[in-house]
Amino acid sequence: MAFAIWVVIVSVINLLMLELSKNIILGWIIAIAAAVAMIAIRIIFVNRDKFNKKKGLIMWLAFIAVILLNLSLTSPPYKRVPAVDNKNPEVTAVVHVKQGDLTGVYNEDKSVKVYAGIPYAAAPVGELRFKAPQEAESWDGVRACDHFGPRAMQPVDSPFVDSLFHILGYHDYEFKFGDEYVEELSEDCLYLNVFAPEREAGDEEKLPVLFFIHGGSLKIGTSSYTEYRGEDLAKEGVIVVNFAYRLGTLANYTAEDLKDESLNGSMGNYGLLDQIAALNWVYDNIEAFGGDKDKITIAGESAGASSVNALCVSPLTEGKFRYAIAESSGIVAYEPYHTFRSVDKALEEGEKLREEFGVSSSAELMDIPAEDLINSESEQTAITIDGYALTEQPYLTYLKGENHEQALLNGFNAKESDPFMMDKEATSENYVELLREVVGDYAEEMAEVVPADWPERDQHFVIDKLGDAKGALNTVYSATWFSYSHELWNNYLIAQGKPCFEYYFTKTNDSLSNYHSGEMPYAYGNLWRHPGLYDDEDFALSDIMVKYWANFVKSGDPNGEGLPKWEMKTATQSKLLKLDTTIEMMDDPNKDIYAVIDKYQDSLKAEQDNE
Repeated sequence: MAFAIWVVIVSVINLLMLELSKNIILGWIIAIAAAVAMIAIRIIFVNRDKFNKKKGLIMWLAFIAVILLNLSLTSPPYKRVPAVDNKNPEVTAVVHVKQGDLTGVYNEDKSVKVYAGIPYAAAPVGELRFKAPQEAESWDGVRACDHFGPRAMQPVDSPFVDSLFHILGYHDYEFKFGDEYVEELSEDCLYLNVFAPEREAGDEEKLPVLFFIHGGSLKIGTSSYTEYRGEDLAKEGVIVVNFAYRLGTLANYTAEDLKDESLNGSMGNYGLLDQIAALNWVYDNIEAFGGDKDKITIAGESAGASSVNALCVSPLTEGKFRYAIAESSGIVAYEPYHTFRSVDKALEEGEKLREEFGVSSSAELMDIPAEDLINSESEQTAITIDGYALTEQPYLTYLKGENHEQALLNGFNAKESDPFMMDKEATSENYVELLREVVGDYAEEMAEVVPADWPERDQHFVIDKLGDAKGALNTVYSATWFSYSHELWNNYLIAQGKPCFEYYFTKTNDSLSNYHSGEMPYAYGNLWRHPGLYDDEDFALSDIMVKYWANFVKSGDPNGEGLPKWEMKTATQSKLLKLDTTIEMMDDPNKDIYAVIDKYQDSLKAEQDNE
């Protein structure tokens, strides 16, 4: 009996490993069969009086070997993610775009048509690896666009680690059949997705378009991510587009010798150029899906919001969109804290990359496998001034009033930085030194504004034993890294007399709460994809946010009938909208922090001007 119990325990652990590693169903069958065989052989040996410790040890070794071999041989295959969740979806009518004819699929209630995996540029492979995106190739026949395209090449965790992250972090892991695969990775990643509402016959009014850029530090991310799928926003009469773009080294590697190969004399910024290529494709083709090319709003979260900021100042995007939505990031500071770097820094990191792989030219990097390049130790997660997509620091363009957005909806969350600070200990003794990393010589002044004994933040992530000043540190880092850029961005638009609306997301929940990206499933209407994690208050807030976002895309103003009033920011109205169970205008809680950051940024500029 004890032997059988141990076999069952080991087998259950094995089955759990198979589930969390997304192994195919055959692995489960082999695991169960091995456990049954183990017990049966033991019974047969005992009944025949032929069992001894040596045979028992051999049986256990054989059982463990089968388990390990099974885990290896039944590992999940790489596949593309289906465009919709419903099985055997109905196919749409044929749509004609510049490259050819295509079809999409309907969601379950046939309220939205999803066209996934549409190529918007040629595959950036081979000789095109470190080049600006080229026009997409045409195809014959009708292309079935019923699966999302591959993820761009990026560092990935094992399926097991990813499952643990969803259990311990997002709290949204589901035990189910049908997900025994890993999303495909490929350099051939330049595909976009269109979410369009089903409309009554004869309704030919062109719809406004939301063009969404995913986040992920310009290093990771996928257009299939459930948090920003566009089905629910489309139901509000908006066409939603999202897409993949090159990431990491393949997107941001910069070197002088790349100019010789470039038709425009630029270097680097390939991921940003991919985004511009996708925007151009939408501008040229969206009318085929019922969209209005003259009513495009660009939107993004985190690094996607920084990208939105870049598109607002790029000379290549003028006239291609109307409004901008930016969630939790921007690059309009004199020296942005992330996502943007100087040309000198970009070239320095490019040199590190070549040294790491023992090559002397960019041409030699073409022979290095993409899997190795994306895992480089050099920093390749920021855009730069390439003289083509970006011709100057973004703040200079705003000072001139030459930025393109006609209105802005933007904001940040209550605890933006906390998930990124989990391993950083902050005590009253080292607090000022840690502040020095983000405000330099103004650390002492910042410590007066946010003392080390600042009230502890309610933590969804465990921070025990990380110091008595942890809450204070997270408060300052959230403001510097994420929300400060929104303060500047709004102020520039106020000076230009353009409408801007700022939010502050504070709603707690059992998933991402009000940490970085926690607002995403609310704003894009995807709470329903996470059963059990959100309550009626969450869904009520999401309904309002979806309407705010949709209204803004339609008119540049989020307000509408039945919605709490969202006041526009002006020279005399500095409040932002608190998004929570109660929705109300309130003062920005970080105003005093921004004043210190201003001084630090001014000192950087003065130092540069004096050189």
